[in-house]
Amino acid sequence: MDTVDSPEPQQPQTATDTHPLSSTLNELLTSEDHLTSQFSTLNDLCPELSSLHDLATRGSYRSILDKVSRARKLSLLSLPHHHLTYLSYNALALTKLRRYSDAAAEIDSLQFDLDSPNYTFQFYPQLYPNQSGSFVPFALRWIHALLPEKLGKRNETLDRLYTLLDFVTTKLKKQNVSLSVVSAELWRKREVFVINSIISHHLSQKEFGVCLDLIENLVDRRREFKDTHLDTDLLSKLGYIQLQYGDLEGAKRTFDRIEGLVKEKMGEAGIRNLVSRNKALVYLVGKDYMSAVREYEECIERDGSDVVAVNNKAICLMYLRELSGSISVLESALERVPTVALNETLVVNLCSMYELAYINHSDIKRTLSNWIARVAPDDFDTSCTRV
Repeated sequence: MDTVDSPEPQQPQTATDTHPLSSTLNELLTSEDHLTSQFSTLNDLCPELSSLHDLATRGSYRSILDKVSRARKLSLLSLPHHHLTYLSYNALALTKLRRYSDAAAEIDSLQFDLDSPNYTFQFYPQLYPNQSGSFVPFALRWIHALLPEKLGKRNETLDRLYTLLDFVTTKLKKQNVSLSVVSAELWRKREVFVINSIISHHLSQKEFGVCLDLIENLVDRRREFKDTHLDTDLLSKLGYIQLQYGDLEGAKRTFDRIEGLVKEKMGEAGIRNLVSRNKALVYLVGKDYMSAVREYEECIERDGSDVVAVNNKAICLMYLRELSGSISVLESALERVPTVALNETLVVNLCSMYELAYINHSDIKRTLSNWIARVAPDDFDTSCTRV
């Protein structure tokens, strides 16, 4: 996250556009070569898998744990890949619920390494005739890489993420030989996802040079695929890193490059908002808060659910000493689009504004916390209200 200087008691967090770089649950949880296998639907792949996927999409992670436990007790999982798929959902749910030690224990319970031939279809020819490839869901590899950092072992997570990146890169090198066009694009999205995860870890340590090298290398390699949408997302990420690195002019050039790429698509609200948010971020870093507010207001007029614009408009208003206005912007978003606006960054900022504006902020935050408890997904971190 980009941050800006602010008064006490809590530094507000400026939101940035990282969502387009994240793989969907479906892209993460499918097996390695699922797109070239004989499974045409989620339920063909595994019993009641569509139900598990729906629960994950809705953030009902406690229900996932119950469903996995029930399937195991009733012996509903009859094939090797059934067990591994359900274990992946269980590990995902435990991770989302911040039960990191339990998630690590779940993965450690596996008999073999994730790259073992025991987790390939061809290892069981009688069960999977004419099928080949790994049935390890990509999400399991990613969670395996993520968990050490959550348990205080940051360097181990970085090592595993770079190993995972090598794994994905190897898959992509085979694209002209054995991967279909659809499967190759899926692996390219996974590559972006892993690199984005690595960048986030380096950014947390202010290792900006490494981040710039990673993203610039990826942008250069993506050019050959002529994917304008993903190019704009990656270039925006590059611009955000340049801003944190202190290279304002470099960020401006990057954002100008995005405008050049999307001239033919400026009629699309999403593209126009991306361009406006980038302009606003440059204004915000330059402390031209009024100009930033105008850009964010245009975004919100085009798309009232643009939570990045909503959050950052509120922060700009706060710096303009319009505290009541900034609070109103965030509260309005939570009322209008709660499923989109309810995220920890926005709530942290709202609570910081309450602390600045009201003597009885504890009571107000407690009311907010009670409302969140009723509507938030299971993985929402309620500690962000600081009640």
